[in-house]
Amino acid sequence: MIEFDCRLARPDFKLDVAFSAGQGVTALFGPSGSGKSTVIRLIAGLERPDDGRIVADDAVLADTAAGIVLPPHRRRIGLVFQDAQLFPHLSVRANLTYGRWFTPRRERAVPFDDVVQVLGIDRLLDRRPATLSGGERQRVAIGRALLASPRLLLMDEPLASLDDARKREILPFIEHLRDAFRIPIVYVSHAVDEVARLAGHVVRLEAGRVAAAGPASEILAPTSLSTASRFEAVSILTATVERYDPAFAVTILDHPAGRIILPGHLGGTAMEPTPTGLGPGSPATSQAGAMTGKPTDRTASSPPGALVRLSIRATNVTLAVGRPSNLSIRTALTGTVVHIATDDGPFALATIALRGGDRLTAYITRLAAAELGLDTGDEVHALIKAVSLDERMVPGLQIPSE
Repeated sequence: MIEFDCRLARPDFKLDVAFSAGQGVTALFGPSGSGKSTVIRLIAGLERPDDGRIVADDAVLADTAAGIVLPPHRRRIGLVFQDAQLFPHLSVRANLTYGRWFTPRRERAVPFDDVVQVLGIDRLLDRRPATLSGGERQRVAIGRALLASPRLLLMDEPLASLDDARKREILPFIEHLRDAFRIPIVYVSHAVDEVARLAGHVVRLEAGRVAAAGPASEILAPTSLSTASRFEAVSILTATVERYDPAFAVTILDHPAGRIILPGHLGGTAMEPTPTGLGPGSPATSQAGAMTGKPTDRTASSPPGALVRLSIRATNVTLAVGRPSNLSIRTALTGTVVHIATDDGPFALATIALRGGDRLTAYITRLAAAELGLDTGDEVHALIKAVSLDERMVPGLQIPSE
């Protein structure tokens, strides 16, 4: 459990932020200068609040009213920056074990071998940072933070300096450590696709204040035109794998509101077996929870019925009144308009309640809404082009030609 309620004044910036979050990934999301990294620095103890209280895992890290401000080395916080910040003169093994020296031996609960296996860095242990790729360096940095047995892991835009290929390499590892070690993560990013994929809870910051906070499916799908840029509005849908069609190289997903067509085939990341001696009930697996091994380069087919989490940008949704026909778009989800937000500008933001309970937002023009006579209560079909979905951000999705 994380509780944060702090104020900090600078000559050109004021922070007044309060939020709480539980297990899993909590994303701090918002534009540059909104205060995301300042919150991270306050939690880590790199800055001191003018007034406030910070609690992590029932430990009071700061309480200005009570005169409590723990120094960084006593907070047991793991911190991962944009730059891996590894020691260039040390091997990967020495970099990994460096953080353990600041953790009392009795509190070193995260086993070295487990971290190495989960992050897939066992073959890198004797190498120096200069010989690693950017993705490998970030995995080592994450491992170093985990091996300090933190009560909380802070990740300050850890993928910002990486290219798209390296981001796709790192994201599955972050997902796996989230599920395997069950350490709460506060994840800072301004990339909506990363947040949609990783986070269960989102805190949207604007100008040093909380603009909105709640489940990712609600915060990333705003109902107001003024809440966020239209290019940041994302809906999160859950569907199940129906089948892969090899004739057309597409995956067909089943959703209560209709079929969803994705390019490529879904393959869950194959897992190497848990090392001998780390069976159920052992100290390692009781700490790591559901850990089953490390991701590999092999692809294992996702069976029919496997759940898939999709993020769909509101700008990629077209609305049709009446059953559409003779279109190249194959995905048409049935739902009911429950809200339409407009202002004096060119856009309207429609919220659609899909069959099955998911909600989908769609940006359209006010002109289109007027000419369609669109109103709350209308049944519509939400059309989504397969090519508009970023298959790289769907866990396990593979494009055959890649």
